[in-house]
Amino acid sequence: MLQFLKFVLATLVGLFLFIILSFFIIAGIGSAFSSEEKTVVKSGSVLKLDLNKPIQEVGVDNPFSEFAFPFGDNSNVLGLKDIREALSYAATDDNVKGIYLKVEDPSAGWASLEEIRNELLEFKKSKKFIYSYGEYYSEKGYYLASVADKIYLNPAGGMEWNGLSAEYDFYQGTFEKLEIKPLVFRVGEFKSAIEMFSRKDMSEASKQQSTELLSALYSNYLEKISKSRNISTAELNGLADSLAISNPASALKYKLITHAAYHDELETALKKELKLDDSKKIEYVGLQKYMKADHPSEGGDFNKRVAVIVAEGEIVSGNSTDGVISSEKFVKELKAIRENDKIKAVVIRINSPGGSSLASDVMWREIELTTRKKPVIASMSDVAASGGYYMAMGCDTIVAQPNTITGSIGIFAMLFNIEDFMSNKLGVTFDGVKTNPHADWPTLTREMTEFEKAKIQSSVNEGYATFTTKAAKGRNMSVEKLRSLASGRVWSGVEAKANGLVDVLGGLDEAISLAAKAAKLKEGDYRVRFYPEKIDPLNEFMQKLTGDSEKKILNEKLGELAPYVKMYHKLMNMQGLQARMPFEMQIR
Repeated sequence: MLQFLKFVLATLVGLFLFIILSFFIIAGIGSAFSSEEKTVVKSGSVLKLDLNKPIQEVGVDNPFSEFAFPFGDNSNVLGLKDIREALSYAATDDNVKGIYLKVEDPSAGWASLEEIRNELLEFKKSKKFIYSYGEYYSEKGYYLASVADKIYLNPAGGMEWNGLSAEYDFYQGTFEKLEIKPLVFRVGEFKSAIEMFSRKDMSEASKQQSTELLSALYSNYLEKISKSRNISTAELNGLADSLAISNPASALKYKLITHAAYHDELETALKKELKLDDSKKIEYVGLQKYMKADHPSEGGDFNKRVAVIVAEGEIVSGNSTDGVISSEKFVKELKAIRENDKIKAVVIRINSPGGSSLASDVMWREIELTTRKKPVIASMSDVAASGGYYMAMGCDTIVAQPNTITGSIGIFAMLFNIEDFMSNKLGVTFDGVKTNPHADWPTLTREMTEFEKAKIQSSVNEGYATFTTKAAKGRNMSVEKLRSLASGRVWSGVEAKANGLVDVLGGLDEAISLAAKAAKLKEGDYRVRFYPEKIDPLNEFMQKLTGDSEKKILNEKLGELAPYVKMYHKLMNMQGLQARMPFEMQIR
């Protein structure tokens, strides 16, 4: 036994020393990367934009992505800000002759794609080329590729051209088998976030809003592609109805692409475009490298700034930093911005499906206080719904893309009665004592009385009244008019503009321009700063290391079941009243 204990102790000590040593080795490598020399962009270079990665408002670099560590999986998250800036720099960079676009299936929302697409169109004004190549094009990928001068598709590849769809998961049948009873409290017939737990299919109201939303997004999609490819929207829609685009040859026939060719044939064409001999290599420069090159410094007065505060993710209370909008952190950031006299105007960049109603209200108050001191403009990204709209409605002006998903003005709460599940499935029963009849309320382990349920519904009603009253005041319309647009209904940016929930259609640049104008700042006389300011890449990576490793392990071990476990965690994190749009609304 003594020998065994010695062996265990020695193993533990060795493991501990290995972890400590590994940490310092990793830190050393990371530090080397953080001090990496600037990129030198050679004459005749091609900016290679591989956008087949997750895209969010601000990117996250993995300094170990090229190494064979357990977490070196090349899983960099691209930043929309970096992509847009790179395109802007490249348009005036004499060393960059054009763009090679790789966009089979970008993992991004539709409004983010709109921002990138608009920047690509702006780049084309420089008269430089854009070539796109893909082994496959999804609808999202083709939305970006459609702006290219030359669109290459692998002859053995494929192309998705059959319209947009949205599919939802429903768990009522699961709960019935488990003998778990969902208890739903909501206001608004369109507040369908809870239907996945209380139904086996979509309600008529949910089908109506989803159909109208998809139609609006698809109309914008066809209109933009029609203009780029010079094909009528009627013909494009007909091709989808008939499933006419069945292979690269048919895509070429109907002029959706310009070449059905292999990658080496694309490179031959690029060399001809660049006037290179066949023996010469094309000088590609990737996004991450290009952003480390010298670029023209930003002009404008440092003492006259427009602050862009990025609010991305689900809304929660507290000070969390794990890919969410935490009210405490947001309030602290915005308060510092409000009190900084060098910042003359604020843009709140919102990309959120909502979340905690309380946290949304806390942030709304801070936004409302800020509008009393300086102009505040809301810039909606992919989604600014429910709690996301709650934030926007406190701003002076709301800007959204045509394909932004917004609205969903409503409140809900949900609890579960697990008494039968615990007793009949697991053999666990509950008993206890209390000083008052409702001391254990709300509870998951017994059937609540109608009186107790009514109390929860009353709280939901009060939350809805607060939400709609404040929204009506922010939008300068009557509460009655606002509530006719609310009821949890989701709108596209185009629809929201038409019904008065949004003021201007446009992207982040438009929002920044409006903020500067409201602050009486002249063009070129101010600087734009993003907040929260980016922390040291190594520190940021180390903070995310544990969480990212857990996510990777979860995805590898559970495979197709991973999204359902993710949904379970989301469900467990819902506390209090929720201002949240329909769960996992995946449009494809």
